[in-house]
Amino acid sequence: MLGRVNHVAIAVPDLEAATASYRDTLGATVSAPQSLPEHGVTVVFVELPNTKIELLEPLGADSPIAAFLAKNPSGGMHHICYEVDDILAARDRLTESGARVLGNGEPKTGAHGKPVLFLHPKDFNGTLIELEQL
Repeated sequence: MLGRVNHVAIAVPDLEAATASYRDTLGATVSAPQSLPEHGVTVVFVELPNTKIELLEPLGADSPIAAFLAKNPSGGMHHICYEVDDILAARDRLTESGARVLGNGEPKTGAHGKPVLFLHPKDFNGTLIELEQL
């Protein structure tokens, strides 16, 4: 069911500073910031040869990333995103196996313009999982 790792997401308290660290200190190519109001975040993607790193900053006080940063003020790994061929088939298989899909269970449009779902971290060894349809 799982494809390749699409990205690893890191919550950051200051997107501009985090972008500068990756771009200027590590020499990485970093995308322009993209606001995603439906997800409550502003993101940039650090492009790597084999995957991406997504840097997430809260977009407003109600952002789930704001709550994460309240517990982890310096930031940290937020989730890992895997690609799937068919997100609805993956969702159905996972829920039949007892995994919990966050939200209402319907995919939302992610930063890449593709359907995404999030899986409860308690079902996956404490790690929030994002699935993104190819």
